[in-house]
Amino acid sequence: MTEHSDPVEGALDKLKPVFARLSFGVVMGYCSGYASKKIGKAVAFVVGAGFIIFQTAAYSGYIDIDWAKIKDDTKKKLDITGDGTLDVEDAKAYWRKVRKILTHNVGSAGGFSMGFLGGVKYG
Repeated sequence: MTEHSDPVEGALDKLKPVFARLSFGVVMGYCSGYASKKIGKAVAFVVGAGFIIFQTAAYSGYIDIDWAKIKDDTKKKLDITGDGTLDVEDAKAYWRKVRKILTHNVGSAGGFSMGFLGGVKYG
């Protein structure tokens, strides 16, 4: 097979302008998504382990926990839209905040969101 007849190389040649512009944003998005997934897993582990420890201590009579107050306080802190519920709109608002921070002063941030999703999915 000659260089000119390779379909992948031909497609890459056609996509050069787009690929050059999007590549940095896609790569940074992928790496950020990958890291976010790993950090999220670690945070979930710590929160889950803490819950198990505290709930076991409460069950054994060592401590009393007001889970309703914890739930209400947590909801108030996380409800960024201020509508009293944690919903998709809160998730969108948090995503917009994160994206704004992670793409600040990045010249070619096009494709960041797609890369981020890929990093979260495949990371």
